[in-house]
Amino acid sequence: MAVRLGEVRREVERSWTLKPESQKALLSGRREVAELTDEDFVLAIRQKGVDMRIGLDIASLSLKRQADTIVLVAGDADFVSAAKLARREGVRFVLDPLWQNVPADLNEHIDGLTSGFPKPR
Repeated sequence: MAVRLGEVRREVERSWTLKPESQKALLSGRREVAELTDEDFVLAIRQKGVDMRIGLDIASLSLKRQADTIVLVAGDADFVSAAKLARREGVRFVLDPLWQNVPADLNEHIDGLTSGFPKPR
């Protein structure tokens, strides 16, 4: 088992972002710009590098024949190439998308779909 941590980076073009619900209220006319407070904004940060690190781990484990099954707890389409490589190398690839929808192109390249966590209410 491995946990991969990326780097949290501030977005270059902006520091703060208007929350989606506040933006909808402004656009629909239910709120005015003068009514916005600090609670209507969120710090604009992104996690970078995690998908690449996980993809490299999957490739390395597969090519070195160090695993017969890989369980990936994620669900975005960034892992299609890694899943395809693992399966080509004979590794069983199981996905736990944490109850999120799985993109069709990723779903096409997995051997199983499961969740080891209870479904949120």
